Amino acid sequence: MNTAGSTVPILFIGNFLSATGAPRGVCEELSDRLARRGWPVTTTSSRSARLWRLMDMLHTIWSRRRDFEIAHVDLYSGSAFLWAEAACALLRRLGKPYIITLHGGGLPAFAARNPGRVGRLLQSAKAVTAPSRYLAASLQSMRVEVQLLPNALDVEHYVFRQRTRPKPNLVWLRAFHHVYNPVLAVKTAALVARDFAGLSLTMIGADKGDGSLQAARRAAEELGIASQVRFLGPVPKLEVPRCMGAGEIFLCTSTVDNTPVTLIEAMACGLPVVATNTSGIPYLVEDGQDALLVPSDDAAGMADAVRRLLSNSDLAGRLSLAGRRKTESFDWSSILPRWERLLLECTQS
Repeated sequence: MNTAGSTVPILFIGNFLSATGAPRGVCEELSDRLARRGWPVTTTSSRSARLWRLMDMLHTIWSRRRDFEIAHVDLYSGSAFLWAEAACALLRRLGKPYIITLHGGGLPAFAARNPGRVGRLLQSAKAVTAPSRYLAASLQSMRVEVQLLPNALDVEHYVFRQRTRPKPNLVWLRAFHHVYNPVLAVKTAALVARDFAGLSLTMIGADKGDGSLQAARRAAEELGIASQVRFLGPVPKLEVPRCMGAGEIFLCTSTVDNTPVTLIEAMACGLPVVATNTSGIPYLVEDGQDALLVPSDDAAGMADAVRRLLSNSDLAGRLSLAGRRKTESFDWSSILPRWERLLLECTQS
């Protein structure tokens, strides 16, 4: 039973696409955990085609309107904003309260271009949550009371090993898409390989089909490190701790990002992190305290940071331990009860 002692029926509106090979989203994990704790949960949508997904969301809201008291809506930028906008309009017509959760590093820029639409939508929600201080601060002018509820994980599933003398085994885990700049990881590895024999780079993630995977493979060939770069493709969520644990240093090369769960997972395993200083990342980690931050698309800067970790055992060990300690505040044992309290407050007020 949940810690609040009671439950309400909930409808989750977002992308439930893990069955099609897509990464398992936070909305999926949250809805499953609430269901296991006795909350009546309905979800939409698992349709892979975008138009059919929108139609399924609206159909579910209408056809299941007697089965839920409150809805939770994921809000992204771009075309996905239209889905949330349409879903919330129907929820208002039905008199159903809803909570909006902000997602994606591109949302602040989208909101700046569309302040009226985004502001009206946020004001219409019973509550608004954000997984990062970055998103909360960026949209504060449109909705002052944004509640911070970080993306959570089961920290105990990630075996911690302090990297005091890391080997040149680099790990990159994200979808192959231009916003995550996988080519930067390959360029970084090629530069570090000049000074550290035996370097390896393991790249893990699904191909989003924009040519980024092919560009990373081509860069590895052109830079002469093709034999040192492994492309594993996507891995199941349960395999992430093992894949992370096999590495020594984690590279986060995003050009735009919010609160990368993969970065938190790497810290939970004890991997020192080298990340781009962009969007929400500096809100999540602090340069020199629990990660090393470099400018976006700066292969030389990222390679220098990796060399520092490989050459300075005190620095590597300190960042490794600090990262693990930070992840303990992201554990589901503390985040899930906060979601339960919020849901009950929004239905009782």
